[in-house]
Amino acid sequence: MSITRKTSAKKQRALELLMRLKHLYSDAPCTLDYDTPVQLMVATILSAQCTDARVNLVTPALFCRFPDAAALAGADLSELEELVRSTGFYRNKAKNIQAACRMIVEDFNGSVPQTMEALLKLPGVARKTANVVSAHAFGVNLGVTVDTHVKRLSYRLGLTNHTEPVKIERDLMKLIPQPDWENWSIRLIYHGRAVCNARKPECDRCALADLCPSAFLAAQPEKTVAAQG
Repeated sequence: MSITRKTSAKKQRALELLMRLKHLYSDAPCTLDYDTPVQLMVATILSAQCTDARVNLVTPALFCRFPDAAALAGADLSELEELVRSTGFYRNKAKNIQAACRMIVEDFNGSVPQTMEALLKLPGVARKTANVVSAHAFGVNLGVTVDTHVKRLSYRLGLTNHTEPVKIERDLMKLIPQPDWENWSIRLIYHGRAVCNARKPECDRCALADLCPSAFLAAQPEKTVAAQG
């Protein structure tokens, strides 16, 4: 089979997977709690190496005390660290959150920027966080969010041979229509949590199994390249 035909077949399979995921998870909101773009940015930074459920336990007190970029920029760093301690790597997260909010206040008039170039200038914000904020806070798909679930499932589904998040994102952007980039990511995340978990995927009850080249194979050790913020 030619490279062109292989690519076309992979794209058709990706579109069928997307259709099934939309059917399985018709209502798939962002699972981080937030009221504003800056709160979503902060919550997404905190979600690195941490569950969304844990982040959602932390952010009510955090956002009550520091509700916006100006408040976070002027926060006492030790207090900020204590508020986010349970999310792990709390010193680095607190430092990045404060630095990002200071840049938002000083360079962007207190509002989270809406371009990828500007978002990536913010400390602690890599493509994953930028894509989440852009899609869920502004309704714009600038790229494909690649977290640990999207990374794992895209590899298992045979849609990428890469393990680096940026390369995985590039592969997925070629296969999934841009209007569905976040539809794809958020639903893969739901499916990864519900069915296709890291250690023991439940292939016997997976609605994608007939389209998955990894179905019913013994779970392979996860590669250690982590999805970046």
